[in-house]
Amino acid sequence: MLEKKWHSTISLLVIVSLLVIGFSGAIMAQERDKLKAGFIYVGPVEDYGYSKAHDVGREHVEEVFPWLETFYVENVAPSDVESTIDQFVNNRDADVIFTTSYGHMNPTISAAEKYEDTIFFHCSGYKRRKNVGTYFSGLYQTYYLSGLMAGALTETDKLGYVGAFPTPEVKRHINAFAVGIHEVNPDATLHVRWLNAWVDPSGAKEATQALVEEDVDGFAYTEDSPAVLQTAEENGAFSFAHYNPMYRFAEEGALSGQVSKWGAIYQDILYKVYYGVYTNENLNDVDYWWLLKEDAAALQAKPGMKINPKYEDALKSVTVQDTHFGEINVYDLVMKRLEQMNADRVTFDPFIGPMEDRQGIQRLKDGEWATHDELWQIQWAYPNIKGPWPDEPEA
Repeated sequence: MLEKKWHSTISLLVIVSLLVIGFSGAIMAQERDKLKAGFIYVGPVEDYGYSKAHDVGREHVEEVFPWLETFYVENVAPSDVESTIDQFVNNRDADVIFTTSYGHMNPTISAAEKYEDTIFFHCSGYKRRKNVGTYFSGLYQTYYLSGLMAGALTETDKLGYVGAFPTPEVKRHINAFAVGIHEVNPDATLHVRWLNAWVDPSGAKEATQALVEEDVDGFAYTEDSPAVLQTAEENGAFSFAHYNPMYRFAEEGALSGQVSKWGAIYQDILYKVYYGVYTNENLNDVDYWWLLKEDAAALQAKPGMKINPKYEDALKSVTVQDTHFGEINVYDLVMKRLEQMNADRVTFDPFIGPMEDRQGIQRLKDGEWATHDELWQIQWAYPNIKGPWPDEPEA
């Protein structure tokens, strides 16, 4: 009996030892096999906007995946992308590299041709190859929702947009904002100023101030700092944050905002890379175009606050006639549209025809939805948009 117990004890010890050895080996293998991902940002991480939002996404995946190691370089101009990638590949052994600006597109493709074994993902571009995929967190739906609110609350019928570069992405945002404005206020106009820079707080402040002096009383923008919000609030105007929650910079003036949730996209990509779904041979057709329903975008002044409570009563006091909902106040219309665009089966989109541009050219027929490619390449301007519009198609 004693001998049986002794043998049982030995057997148990052997099993435990093997499990410990196996577990230790698994840990060592996991440490040895960590996936390394490098991120290249166009602006500073502490810009509070675009690059900050990407870095929040990077921090999210590093927290979620124990097998992941990440690193980044900020303030990388297009001319420095290839040399930064050289460092990531040769000095950091990067398995995956994310380049996060439209201007990074061509350098990314060039580097990918040189480093065939490395996986690349480029944000906001359209060029792909076997080891380069593309991705984007689309915000045009949330810009439309902001437009509904802006059109309802403007007292001067003049709203402003401070744009970075006149790329299709920014034009898509401006047009969606304009569509929302027009839906609730056909008399309102949207006045555009271009910065020709992604990060330019002083230029953004100057442009906002100039628009205020033209009686503009509400703002949206594409620039990677809180300058527009702060300047708008100083002048008694409302505004919408961009890319990252910015409520704390303008608690009186920040009405809501368009927020990118890059973490959802990065999580899906890196999971599929780690488990072999994505390789350096099969990315030619991989293009993430994630919107509200994929949880890659959000309408919020800050987490947990879609709309600044200060403005709720004013939005509820403005009613419009909607073909589907009948008479409805703008606050409820925003929530209904958000629900429609957030559903698994999306039943509404800002770009549904009939729709003409400001040149009088028909862009969408009655009931026609704009395609991904049409939105991705958009150059035309909606009729209520005022101001310069580089590369605008001629009538």
